[in-house]
Amino acid sequence: MKKDFSVKTIVAIGIGSAVFVILGRFAVIPTGFPNTNLETAYPFLALMSALFGPVAGGLIGLIGHTLKDFTTYGSAWWSWIICSGLIGVVYGFAGRKMDLEHGEFTKKEMITFNIYQVIGNAVVWGLIAPTLDVLIYSEPANKVYTQGVIAVVSNAVAVGVIGTLLMKAYAATRTKKGSLSKD
Repeated sequence: MKKDFSVKTIVAIGIGSAVFVILGRFAVIPTGFPNTNLETAYPFLALMSALFGPVAGGLIGLIGHTLKDFTTYGSAWWSWIICSGLIGVVYGFAGRKMDLEHGEFTKKEMITFNIYQVIGNAVVWGLIAPTLDVLIYSEPANKVYTQGVIAVVSNAVAVGVIGTLLMKAYAATRTKKGSLSKD
């Protein structure tokens, strides 16, 4: 699928952001550590990023997380909002070699995507988000780096399991490239 900035992509950004908000508000599992949950929004973000590319993924993460924060807390926590946009970009780049739109999601693609997403989650949530918390909000380092480690593990597992299942299910609904079926 060509991942340009079409009307379809713009609509996907709007709908994707709205779904991100809903999942981020109502489909989370608390980890027991303050403001750190197992999020179902990130597996969905991985699917949308793989389908529509890094720019769309970044915007869905950025817009969706901003709206989620304002509707949940009344204000925005910009360090983690920025990181939701960054992880959407990472997922989009990781999904560039896949062709989910044409029913392709091989075992090799699953493994490759998951290697990239685990590394991306480690850098974004384990390093960038806590560092921004310290720099922007003067948060205690031990607290935010602990949150970061929890976010790395929970997001990597959620995307690895739920995200992979979403991508596999989506690919299974699409007509395979080269089939005799009409598109």
